[in-house]
Amino acid sequence: MDHFLYRDGQLFAEDVPLTEIAATVGTPAYVYSTATLTRHFTLFDEALSWGPHMVCYAMKAASNQAILKTLAELGAGMDVVSGGEYARAKAAGVAGDKIVFSGVGKTEFEIRQALEGGIRQFNVESEPELEAISKVATSLGVTAPVTIRVNPDVDAKTHAKIATGKSENKFGIPIAKARQAYADAAALPGIEVVGIDVHIGSQLTELAPFEAAYNKVAELTEALRADGHDIRRLDLGGGLGIPYTQSNEAPPLPTDYGALIQKTVGHLGCEVEIEPGRLIAGNAGILLSRVIYVKEGEGRNFLILDAAMNDLIRPAMYEAHHDIIPVIEPEPGHERVTYDIVGPVCESGDTFAKGREMPKLKAGDLVAFRSAGAYGAVMSSEYNTRPLVPEVLVKDDQHAVIRQRPTFDEIISRDTIPEWL
Repeated sequence: MDHFLYRDGQLFAEDVPLTEIAATVGTPAYVYSTATLTRHFTLFDEALSWGPHMVCYAMKAASNQAILKTLAELGAGMDVVSGGEYARAKAAGVAGDKIVFSGVGKTEFEIRQALEGGIRQFNVESEPELEAISKVATSLGVTAPVTIRVNPDVDAKTHAKIATGKSENKFGIPIAKARQAYADAAALPGIEVVGIDVHIGSQLTELAPFEAAYNKVAELTEALRADGHDIRRLDLGGGLGIPYTQSNEAPPLPTDYGALIQKTVGHLGCEVEIEPGRLIAGNAGILLSRVIYVKEGEGRNFLILDAAMNDLIRPAMYEAHHDIIPVIEPEPGHERVTYDIVGPVCESGDTFAKGREMPKLKAGDLVAFRSAGAYGAVMSSEYNTRPLVPEVLVKDDQHAVIRQRPTFDEIISRDTIPEWL
């Protein structure tokens, strides 16, 4: 469910017409709904209400400080994967003891940054990383709380580029080597083992892969406790998918996911952490764009938009589908046309959809890319010297720009010309 609905013949974000945002902010622009962010976080939080837990929002999905602050005020922790994300979380007012640091390539600078600023735990991905954390923690005279990310060799049945739990993926320590890794961790100075971490991928649309992975985590918990480790926290990752088309069968609900977690690991008495990102932010955002031209090609029609692959890379990178709908609601019995929907970037890959049937549109019409809140603005770039897309947050009948569109002068001024030129 989201809060982008037609009303009085046009598309609204909560109580704000998108035509108003287009007129005041311009296009392309990302627009987020506070009500949708709130609802989706609350669904996860309530799904785990059967026991001690923390919902740590995966910031990589959408990391604007206004989004982070909205979720933090609801009680969310944060899952970060870089020093920059850690700094964003702290800038948004998130306490260090509510920040989980994931990622396969933590540098000593990032480890020091988190230990000095406060951290709930490091989700450790390799034996060399354990040694690096021990080295930095010892130099600071502190103890670093860690979980070890185990790779359960479970097929998440998702896109190959976002699967993370199979043996050939770069993530985590093979579960068969976990007991030795935990023994090594316990022997290192400056390290406190607090739990186990697992994450098998993103955009999962069925629960069976989660169940397979969590059953393995439950078995490992019992084995590690028998080895003398105090396993009191289970970070079970995120990855629950969202529907990207209105006609798709809906993925499992957070309530079903929470019930599965209780079934598989609830008997262990551990605090449970989960790291949803896409399901909280995905349907909470749209990309608002305007038609520049309608072009008749050889046997096809092109709908050329002012949004491009640098603004929303998912279709080019993942062959991802987004429903694209007109902002002005079509009349009953409206004419429909098949378009290739493209942007203005000088790449054939700058294509959002091929052979997409749409209501007939003309230059100047507004369209909205649905389910664009996750991995949209965070992955945008200034390719072709196109300004980064502004972001807008809506709450009830209010809206505010939460990231400005830079001017050309601001973009170009970041270049430095050597003195010999």
